[in-house]
Amino acid sequence: MPKVIENRLIEAFKGRSSFDRDELFHFYSDYEPDLKESTFSWRIYDLKKKDIIKTIGRGLYVISYKPKYKPNIAESTLKIIRKINDRYEDITYCVWENQWLNEFTQHQTSNRMIVVEVEKEFTESLYYYLNDSLRMDFFLNPDEKEIEYYISESEVPVVIKRLVTRAPISKLRDKKNTVPVATLEKIMVDLFADENLFHFYQGSELVNIYEKILERYSINFTKLFSYAKRRKKEQEIKQFMNNHIPNILEDIHLML
Repeated sequence: MPKVIENRLIEAFKGRSSFDRDELFHFYSDYEPDLKESTFSWRIYDLKKKDIIKTIGRGLYVISYKPKYKPNIAESTLKIIRKINDRYEDITYCVWENQWLNEFTQHQTSNRMIVVEVEKEFTESLYYYLNDSLRMDFFLNPDEKEIEYYISESEVPVVIKRLVTRAPISKLRDKKNTVPVATLEKIMVDLFADENLFHFYQGSELVNIYEKILERYSINFTKLFSYAKRRKKEQEIKQFMNNHIPNILEDIHLML
């Protein structure tokens, strides 16, 4: 497809929070009146490959003018990653740091917390292994009391908990290490679902975090709500978003 057509497509849809497959087909039909469905599918594939559009839902797209989210990973987190990769093979896990949220919050926090989530059958063995291997404060599935009295007093608490199946994870490369990290979709749901652990990010701060994430990055709503459903928070999150940030979602054709 000529570059000029791609530029016109970007201009036509860049101000939209989303557009659907039919609208995209109609756009191409102006330049290719005899466009076949099979050819159109290749057009979409090519646009995605060139990072011109991104999928944010079933049959829904957005122009990819927003940057890809790539968090900065602290050395203390990389130490944990290296230990896990040395000991365990082929397990599914992910990490993320609360410091990543400073990009989206009104109130910056200097307190650090690292979250490590792993398949249910490995949570205890991973906890004991890391606790014996590293001089850090590890907490296994902390309850409300531990969160209030111990995690809040720790300099850099590391929370180890069960990873929900099919949670949205992305893999980053750091030198020789593959770093599986929580996606923004996962973090948004976890902040909402684990309100005790993330009590300092509730209320108006949570609204602000959601707003800033949606303004700055492309979010896959299918992944977000699918994960929210597995955490039994789908309808509550949809209602929360509809109540507090409806302007951002006004063109998203979802049952909010």
